[in-house]
Amino acid sequence: MQLIDQLNDSIRSLSGFWPELALVFAIVLVVIADLVFTPRSPIQLAGFATTPDATLSASKNRSILYALSLTAVVVAGALTFGQVGREKGFLFSSVLLLDNQAVFYKLIVTLAAFFAILHGWAVARPRNELPLDWLPILLGMLLGLYLMTMSVNLLTIYLSIELVSISSYLLTALSTDRKASEGGLKYLLFGAISSAIMLYGMSLLYGLTGTLALSESGNQLAQNDAFVVYVAGFLTLSGLFFKLSLVPFHVWTPDAYEAAPTPVVAFFSVAPKAAALLVLMRILTAFPASFQTPVAVIALASITLGNFSALWQTDAKRLLAYSSIAHAGFLLVGVVAFSETGFEAATFYIATYVFINMAAFLLVDLLAKPQNGNLTIQNFSGLGSSQPLLSAALTVVMIALTGLPPTVGFTAKLLAFSALLEAYQTDTNPWLLALFVVGLLNAIVSLFYYLRIPFLLYFRPVSNTYLSDTKLNLPQLFLAAVVTAPVLILFFKPDWILRWIGSL
Repeated sequence: MQLIDQLNDSIRSLSGFWPELALVFAIVLVVIADLVFTPRSPIQLAGFATTPDATLSASKNRSILYALSLTAVVVAGALTFGQVGREKGFLFSSVLLLDNQAVFYKLIVTLAAFFAILHGWAVARPRNELPLDWLPILLGMLLGLYLMTMSVNLLTIYLSIELVSISSYLLTALSTDRKASEGGLKYLLFGAISSAIMLYGMSLLYGLTGTLALSESGNQLAQNDAFVVYVAGFLTLSGLFFKLSLVPFHVWTPDAYEAAPTPVVAFFSVAPKAAALLVLMRILTAFPASFQTPVAVIALASITLGNFSALWQTDAKRLLAYSSIAHAGFLLVGVVAFSETGFEAATFYIATYVFINMAAFLLVDLLAKPQNGNLTIQNFSGLGSSQPLLSAALTVVMIALTGLPPTVGFTAKLLAFSALLEAYQTDTNPWLLALFVVGLLNAIVSLFYYLRIPFLLYFRPVSNTYLSDTKLNLPQLFLAAVVTAPVLILFFKPDWILRWIGSL
């Protein structure tokens, strides 16, 4: 009888699992389409040159696979959007929870995947920079992120994080060059260590509570020694700190960002952080012990280390990698408030950060095109006159990353630090004040490296006159405009997102 009940529960759960099932079907379809449309002939495998007709056919086949992958993301996003307002409910024997928060965060990661595939199609596809294998792997990673947003059981949290991590390792080392192999190996080693630590922490939590469900573990943990709960809790949170690129689990970030293709890095920089942020808030809410002070210290360390390390970078992707470490710390500013206002501020921050960071990587990649794909910052010198639209857009994005008006980056930081100040006035925890003061000072420090790129674009001579005259096509310029526009629009209309967040 129990097996029949479980089977009926699984069948009922499928009604809330359509986006994930659509992604599973899409992964299989894209893999089959890759085998059908891009056969590897013996001549190609041997490395001999192909004919112009074969090259044209391969280009069309690549476009078909990009179209299939993009359609899959759109369908999954539409099915997810159809779940807005759905009654909150558990799926598959309460290991997953489908609520408005999960739906909102699934839409965030779907948007990131949509822009990443468009980035790959508009920039990387014409250069043949990315093997087509990256598309089904990206869809697999998106599936893992969907599961992360709904996970309320320690086992499903671990399995979904591992699905995301394994996909990330593959995407980082997908290229054949040595740098990609080194970056992927470092990513794998640090990921394996953090995964082992997290799994050990989860085993301790299970030993203390006798349950894997977050909703049931809180009351059980309250009966245990606070120090033991702290130890088990932080060991468990290490996996999430790794996905968020927080200190001390940040070491992999610059090497992996530099090694991976730019569209992949753009997706790395926002999507896993969004899913990990929701899981982090759910775990911290379930824990009875206050983790406010330790999380504030981690946020403070991440902001400071990320900003000061970025000051010395000469490669654009490494600069943005350290920038993402700092922004992960800023994400925690709202979480540290440990209030509904703070959690809403953190949600708004990650929702707007998708547009800001995806735009940053896209614009940097497009501006690197006239320089033969070279992402050294000095090579952007003088491109303000030859690429006025892209340069203006990148300037707006750099201002947004700094957190200055009139960009939504200012609004996001204002809400996060306002929630933190409100929490300090209630709790008077000195670490909250330290995070508030040092965090704002770090925003000033970030001016020196964010605005260095606009300075080079407009106030330095062209580094290569011939290459600076290279023109970009209309789809690339249109995509740049679509990604950049929300950075300005949401500054004037933040209520478009805030109302939605307030209803979660």
